[in-house]
Amino acid sequence: MTIISLAFNLPDVDFVTARLLRNASDMGNLLKPYYGNKIAAKFSKLIKENLLIAAELVKAAKAGNQRAVAAAERSWYANGEEIAEFLNTINPFISKKGFKKMFFEHLSLTTSEAVLILQGDYQSSIAVFDKIEAEALQMADTITAGIVKQFPKNFCY
Repeated sequence: MTIISLAFNLPDVDFVTARLLRNASDMGNLLKPYYGNKIAAKFSKLIKENLLIAAELVKAAKAGNQRAVAAAERSWYANGEEIAEFLNTINPFISKKGFKKMFFEHLSLTTSEAVLILQGDYQSSIAVFDKIEAEALQMADTITAGIVKQFPKNFCY
């Protein structure tokens, strides 16, 4: 929704962006029972940064500012690497290399979706969104599986 609102200057952009950013807090809160407030807050911060960089990337692409696009893209992937590193640091069952690969695929797909929307190819953008959703679920499953392995006593089998 945020990509669409940014692309078309919709009046709901602040509201949908605020809702998008709530995902960062929600994701961090899921880690609290296992890792505590400090780690949860750090994860939320990393995810929020990722989402804000994505918005800047869309704005730069819409404006045709290739220099700003390239800078935002570098920051976006650096943040993605930091997220993979962070998850591996708190949980050795989450492979840094594997998660980084998934996360970078997620970023690539999100870029494709934004480009397709900006080009007016809405049907293709929806197909890419379906892939983004599947990728996000795969990342969530990877984090969940890592938590279950790290804290097996917390789960019934």
